[in-house]
Amino acid sequence: MAFAPIPAEIEAPLNPEPPKRRLTRRQALAAAVATGVGVGAVRLLGGTLQNLNHTTTAAAGSGTDWVSPLGSESARVMQLLRRTTFGYTPAQLDAALSAGFSRTVDRLLETPPAEPPALGAASTPGGRFAVAQLQQWWVDQMLSTPTPFAERMTLFWHGHFTSDYRKAADNTFMYWQNLTWRRMGMTDLRSMLMKVTTDPAMLRYLDLATSVASSPNENYSRELMELFTMGTGNYTEEDVRQGALALTGWQLPRPDSTAPAAGTGRNLPVYTSQKQGSFNPRRAYKGTVTFLGHAGSLDTQGVVDRILAQPATAPFIAGKVAEHFVSSQPSASFVNRVGDAFRRSNYDMKTLMRSVLTSPEFAASSSYRSLVKSPAEFMIHTARALDDSRLSKLVVASGSAMGQTLFDPPDVGGWPNNESWISSDTVIERVNFVTAALAQAKMLPSSSEAPKHHLDGVVGKQTASLLNQAADERSRWFITLASPEFQLK
Repeated sequence: MAFAPIPAEIEAPLNPEPPKRRLTRRQALAAAVATGVGVGAVRLLGGTLQNLNHTTTAAAGSGTDWVSPLGSESARVMQLLRRTTFGYTPAQLDAALSAGFSRTVDRLLETPPAEPPALGAASTPGGRFAVAQLQQWWVDQMLSTPTPFAERMTLFWHGHFTSDYRKAADNTFMYWQNLTWRRMGMTDLRSMLMKVTTDPAMLRYLDLATSVASSPNENYSRELMELFTMGTGNYTEEDVRQGALALTGWQLPRPDSTAPAAGTGRNLPVYTSQKQGSFNPRRAYKGTVTFLGHAGSLDTQGVVDRILAQPATAPFIAGKVAEHFVSSQPSASFVNRVGDAFRRSNYDMKTLMRSVLTSPEFAASSSYRSLVKSPAEFMIHTARALDDSRLSKLVVASGSAMGQTLFDPPDVGGWPNNESWISSDTVIERVNFVTAALAQAKMLPSSSEAPKHHLDGVVGKQTASLLNQAADERSRWFITLASPEFQLK
């Protein structure tokens, strides 16, 4: 069915203001039903995957009751910002709508990333400071930065070239890795692969720092091909073994000094500036290898170049980008087309992102609301919508229950994507977050344009009915932010 229009007048009261305390599971379920999220959980968030992947015009049996507005440039601009900048504040939306879609794409791609403030705790011996400090530092940057696209790409690469703080065992290393992806996220894949291979957190996470010619560790060699560049089926077990030999010799950087670490009784490394791993020729394999069809002497740069020469590499990266920014199931023809342009550009990330964001597929009706916001995207967009950066502590505290703890992805494959974010429990936690955010907000912006600005004015019948009944600003914001429509991008 077509979406029901949102009347301008308030006709009837809805529920009273949401409680200013954390909901219990039972209360959250009741609140979800009251705001349409319960219906959404059946129809969309907790329902079949078909309903997540077919948010097209309301064709019979599609499971949706809205139509795509992407024929309008303003709707394309809002979709662009939802997918690339964690949503928007009122001022950010006004600026993008005034600039238009093409100029906004140019601005996102061409504006250099704003550097975050230095993290003072990074000088702690051994990086033994609480990961919550690192998470808070990044969330604060997400909310305050003038270049949110850089933060969105930093999150993308954090989930792709995965490391976690537990295995890295040095939060200074994780801080450096975050700085690296912000600075390099829109450079070229060749440079990025060299950087990630010698990144201290990655050297620890996938054990390359312990890999020597006499006992090569295969973990990094395998994941470099399987998860980072080519995918399964495009290399052999012998390639893994030979690649591991070629990659030996790297070790952690030498510290600037050591100092006692509180509670350990030991002196631990102290760094005064960011460093990469160091190469020790005495640990490296000096013979010949046969890797991805090449026989001869091969160093780390040679391994990277052989990977970039493979036909599987460009479409693999292009497909990952498309799944995050266009569709959970991008067509092979689309992936191959933008992948070809990516390869011809010498793996330039700006070229790839421009091809993706300006493609017909990005603006197609089938693309509309075809992706689910990750917890970070959902929470940051909520805070931006409420124009309240003071919600950053709540964002940090709430991510784990929704399935996304920054700097702690579940495994080397990173976080799952799209419909995997949604379960009966995580739907409840999203409602909990909206309730807590509204409880903490001191002054709410006007909600009169909230459905138009954050839901494109395109809502299902249930959401439209509840918005029509909303009794006050807080109730209207609650319905908007907890709606099934807001969970999508």
